[in-house]
Amino acid sequence: MSGKAIDPGRKYEIVDPANANNWKCQFCMEWTRGGVYRLKQHLVGGFRNTLECKMCPAHVKEETRRFMLEKAAAKKITQMMPEVDEYDVEEEIDCEASGSRNKTALKMPRPKGPMDRAIARWIYDAGIPFNSVNYESFPQMLKEIAQYGPGLKPPTMYELRVPLLKKEVDDTHAQLVEHKKEWASKGCSIMSDGWRDSVVQKDIINLLVNSPKGSVFIKSNDVSEIVKSSTLLFDMLSRMVEEVGEQYVVQVVTDNASNYVKAGKLLMAERKHLYWTPCAAHCIDLMLEDIGKLSMVKDAIKKCIYMNGYIYSHTSLVNMMRKFTKERNLHRPSITRFATSFITLSHYHKQKNNLRKLVTSKEWNNSKWPKEAGGKKVRTYILQESFWKQVLYALKLTGPLVKVLRIVDNEKKPAMGYIYAAMERAKETIVRAFNVREENYKTAFKIIDERWRCQLHHPLHAAGYFLNSVIQYDHREEVDCEVVENGLYACIERLVPDKETQDKITMELEKFKNVEGLFGCNMAVRQKKLKSPADWWSSYGNTAPSLKSFAIKVLSLTCSATGCERNWSVFQHLHTKKGTD
Repeated sequence: MSGKAIDPGRKYEIVDPANANNWKCQFCMEWTRGGVYRLKQHLVGGFRNTLECKMCPAHVKEETRRFMLEKAAAKKITQMMPEVDEYDVEEEIDCEASGSRNKTALKMPRPKGPMDRAIARWIYDAGIPFNSVNYESFPQMLKEIAQYGPGLKPPTMYELRVPLLKKEVDDTHAQLVEHKKEWASKGCSIMSDGWRDSVVQKDIINLLVNSPKGSVFIKSNDVSEIVKSSTLLFDMLSRMVEEVGEQYVVQVVTDNASNYVKAGKLLMAERKHLYWTPCAAHCIDLMLEDIGKLSMVKDAIKKCIYMNGYIYSHTSLVNMMRKFTKERNLHRPSITRFATSFITLSHYHKQKNNLRKLVTSKEWNNSKWPKEAGGKKVRTYILQESFWKQVLYALKLTGPLVKVLRIVDNEKKPAMGYIYAAMERAKETIVRAFNVREENYKTAFKIIDERWRCQLHHPLHAAGYFLNSVIQYDHREEVDCEVVENGLYACIERLVPDKETQDKITMELEKFKNVEGLFGCNMAVRQKKLKSPADWWSSYGNTAPSLKSFAIKVLSLTCSATGCERNWSVFQHLHTKKGTD
């Protein structure tokens, strides 16, 4: 009797008497065309061209998988094939209608464990930030490595430092040329953001240029010697405008610290056809910081920070918590530091009932956590009604502000068409949340008004609001007022030097207001809420060509400089020796 293993594919197939190339699975009773190898793929699962059998018992799946591995290993030896990882290929015979036989090499799925460990070990050894795997270039790199296959030699340090770096620089210059074309046609914003590098004790300013095509990093300056001088900051910003091209720059966005405010005013006095605007996201972040100092809000944040620290420092407790929260976390990094605190409060509020179930569950009571001082404190907070009242109070005050922050930080849909009235609407939402009981929000409104004063009635914001088709046609009463129109005309005079073009724009405004030509076509009416304001003008603005150009330039502008903050860890390398070692 032969000791040769029986092919599982033969054991578990039912062959079609009329056509030996058709078979039926014994478990799911589905008919399929193809050879016995396809049946084994069907039983094991994980192959692109074959559906997995959902009825196959685990022992049959394992038996088939093991047989395929052993067969592949034997084939490798007999054919003297080059060594491969854990699985090899086996020929599959597909029978076409004509009876021809095609051989296709298919690979068994490989386990990810060793690969993940190798990638992780390299990241740990090199001290690379964990969030680097979120870059689009990371999966692209893995894809290229996988396509190359076995035998890939990694680039040397010399190749990385010289020829490959030169190619990347050339690619970057080519991309910059395309961005400059966009600056010339639609205008751009210079974004400036200052920060303190605590490692090398330097004050750094990141300078980027933003346009509808995206943001481009230009330079990162050490301003330790000039950061307190508005005159020197003005000189730096003015040189940046010159470098980009004054004819392209519509606005310069900075934070609203007093020295930047003075530098911005000096810049507008010197450069007559651009605006300085304070970063809206920075203003809102300062509001959130100040509101976070109110006693009830401060207490809620303090308790949440404590619970987060305790829960997330114990892996087993995190796993237990996630069972009750349906795998959702209690915290998530946000656009700004202070927004993160309030979004965390929001997550706690959403999980209120689940967290209460957690700390009163049998699983919790049988664990070590109720016996520890930290666990007792967490349980007390979660079951404390006064804590949840504090959380709700904080969210009523800050929820609408966080929504405005998300609007102004949206790079895909610039907020210039909405920001003019965004804060007023946020305040209206807060009033309704407290049923017009002024004592609950009076202090917060003083904070909001003080921080938002620098943004109030800015000509660019007024122009963007007026040119937003949704506001113009659905809320005409909001833009049909002297304040908004003054801002619009001031903006036209400053951004459009040519008087003849100014006159054309003001004449074409009537066509826009009266919904003439393309402005009134069914698609334009229907899509004004579907497209961003700038895209809408791009599609339907040809009835007023001069106004169209002006509208797109204004409505494409960013309202914040938060794009400068995306890669602080990268910018930090530019001011230390680490990046060039």
